[in-house]
Amino acid sequence: MAVPKRRTSKSRKNKRRSTVKADSPTIVACPHCHEPKRAHAVCGECGYYGETDVLKKA
Repeated sequence: MAVPKRRTSKSRKNKRRSTVKADSPTIVACPHCHEPKRAHAVCGECGYYGETDVLKKA
């Protein structure tokens, strides 16, 4: 059975885990109303996804 010869230090453990992090979502301008929105998502202001009217806004 494989057993580590030495304990993994805190700095070595943290260096390995430094790449695992949450990224902030990409914000782009809506092509229809030019409001900021998340990429690849329906615009909350106008209801368009690209050039398609997905949500009917009043």
